[in-house]
Amino acid sequence: MTFANPTAAPRRAAVTFIFITVVLDMLAFGIVIPVLPKLVEQFFNGDTVHAARFYGLFGATWALMQFFFSPLQGTLSDRFGRRPVILLSCFGLGADYLFMALAPTVGWLLLGRIISGITSASFSTAGAYIADVTAPEKRARAFGLLGAAFGVGFILGPALGGVLGSVNPRLPFWIAGGFALLNACYGLFVLPESLPPEKRAKRFDWTRANPVGSLRLLRSHPELLSLAGVNLLFQFAHFVLPSTFVLYAGYRYHWDAKVMGLTFALIGACSIVVQAVLVKPAVARLGERGALLAGLVFCIVGYAGFGLATNGVLLMLAVPIFAVSGLVRPGLQALMTRRVASNEQGQLQGANNSLMGLAGIFAPALFTQTFAGFITPGFSIHLPGAPFLLAAALTGLALLLAWRAAQPEEPEPLPVTPA
Repeated sequence: MTFANPTAAPRRAAVTFIFITVVLDMLAFGIVIPVLPKLVEQFFNGDTVHAARFYGLFGATWALMQFFFSPLQGTLSDRFGRRPVILLSCFGLGADYLFMALAPTVGWLLLGRIISGITSASFSTAGAYIADVTAPEKRARAFGLLGAAFGVGFILGPALGGVLGSVNPRLPFWIAGGFALLNACYGLFVLPESLPPEKRAKRFDWTRANPVGSLRLLRSHPELLSLAGVNLLFQFAHFVLPSTFVLYAGYRYHWDAKVMGLTFALIGACSIVVQAVLVKPAVARLGERGALLAGLVFCIVGYAGFGLATNGVLLMLAVPIFAVSGLVRPGLQALMTRRVASNEQGQLQGANNSLMGLAGIFAPALFTQTFAGFITPGFSIHLPGAPFLLAAALTGLALLLAWRAAQPEEPEPLPVTPA
């Protein structure tokens, strides 16, 4: 089977392919979120304390795998094309979920989670695919659609996982594996290659494929390094939500699981609206730099609203404000992709995902320990919202850095560089 040249094929169709790919990947990822902790707890015979301590390894090792393997997949896609890397990752992810469904011990389940962190690193290649098939001035809008795909999977996945997990805690793993393999089969037949041979790296270079080598790319341009700093601070702060939100809302507002689920659904729905509807007019009116700065401002206000809300109603009012932070990633990604060559887009996305993995290793511990410290009986300051105020402060640093780094004049994309 042959495919049309992606430069001549309808670019909207190519973006749609990646959109569906990411939705299915995120659906498979999110579907196990509600049941994985319970499955770990079963292996410890219902001992929640030991299960909670061991479960921390699952998040840390997953992030560590993202840190190491995102640049590897991104660099492989620069050399061999995006399509084979995406497909191999999707097939591997599907097989891994089936492996976890059959895991006989918690050790085997942890091994499966490690493999999941490796195979799901294809998100970096999906970002490079978007950069390949869209013109520089339209990338912010395309990255916004990619963010909306994440939101769709984030909403549907946990909800479906909760329903299926009530039947059998291993059932979501079977379904997730099926979704991932279906996604791989879909891409096998309809996903075209986006990076033609003449634009690929001439050879595979291990110095670019490891995290340290990949991050060197971020030093190739002063503004690129500063924008990477913005990304790191933004991603680090964002981990306050998965690490402390449930504990915080349960402690301060006494919310049950149903209200928690509805709140996460509201956050996801607002995020989808911003990514799919607001990004295009915001970038058209403000430019990529303006959209980035505006998103960071709304993010700061949203975090502060979460941390200072004295009741659940006020927190809910902060959700749509926080959702406008969805302008950050499209604007930031578009600015960064303008500063590297076509055969470095995969390496760039891999470096960005490595930064996210690095944040994922350290941020959850910082935010949970901050939360625990400020609610400890006898501590001089009782401030349950302290983790969110800390996230607001970190995002404020990102805003200052972005103001200096993202110049109003946006450079043209660089030519292909020698491998």
